[in-house]
Amino acid sequence: MADKNQAFAVWVTGLPASGKSTIARALVSALAARGLDAALLESDVLRGVLTPHARYDVEEREVFYRQLAYIGVLLTKHGVPVIFDATANRRVYRDDARRQIPGFLEVYVECPLEICMSRDPKSIYQAGHEGKAKIVPGLQEPYEPPVNPDVVLHGASEVPETAAERIVSTLIEKGFIAR
Repeated sequence: MADKNQAFAVWVTGLPASGKSTIARALVSALAARGLDAALLESDVLRGVLTPHARYDVEEREVFYRQLAYIGVLLTKHGVPVIFDATANRRVYRDDARRQIPGFLEVYVECPLEICMSRDPKSIYQAGHEGKAKIVPGLQEPYEPPVNPDVVLHGASEVPETAAERIVSTLIEKGFIAR
């Protein structure tokens, strides 16, 4: 169990368009229904603040994910539960946050690349295929799935609210939140 003053953090990871954002929002709602006000740290939103001229290269990603983890550390140390909604294509980004946040849960939204590409709400994969984006995780840049995620969700078939309840159940099992 984490320090009583330290809140938990849940990192929702997976390929772009795997369903991370929808599940993260459902989790925020499920926690709110239990009286927990969680901060949702969306990489798409925070990139505009932390790296307004994003290059998405390895160096910039390393800086961005260090900054994102640091924000999560600060919030959890002040008792604010955090939900990270971020691809974080390299394991080291997520592992860094896990090392710094005692109450950490890693959630992997597994979804076949073909389904992610067919969804493509932000045209990320299209830009990758057209050569307009040269480092799309899953295409030109590898995505490293978690080795031992705390929860595995199926982005192609799982209902977001059901997925959120599975995460809540794991948070209860680990003692991060009360029954």
